[in-house]
Amino acid sequence: MSEMYVEEIRRFLPHRYPFLLVDRVLECVPGESLTAIKNVSVNEPFFTGHFPETPIMPGVLIIEALAQATGLLGFRTMSEEPSNDLLYMLVGVDGVRFKRQVVPGDQLLLKVSLRRRSKVIWKFTCEASVDGNIVTAAEMLCAAKEKE
Repeated sequence: MSEMYVEEIRRFLPHRYPFLLVDRVLECVPGESLTAIKNVSVNEPFFTGHFPETPIMPGVLIIEALAQATGLLGFRTMSEEPSNDLLYMLVGVDGVRFKRQVVPGDQLLLKVSLRRRSKVIWKFTCEASVDGNIVTAAEMLCAAKEKE
């Protein structure tokens, strides 16, 4: 088990405010799975336009939060220390299902599991839940390769 707080998360991911969507890693088993949280605040910049009277977290940002969690799992699987020589990208999302809206005050629990790795392509099973209820599920394909 390996918890990560925001300072360490920022060492592994290039994302910064307002686009860093993982607040804390609760557990990481390199090569297997990662569980993280995203605290959804009413102060998120996207709520001013989505939607002002009924704020709802955009589904694409839930997918992005899950993708960032896969990045953390991928990097921790490859090394204990971050590398500036690697480029990690989301290259496919399959079977996406949105089952419930995410609103201010929710805490997203992000769970990602590594299913397969072949050369540069990694396949993950991903779920985001709130209070034990799945809000989004998907399979993601990511690529990790040396920067050119």
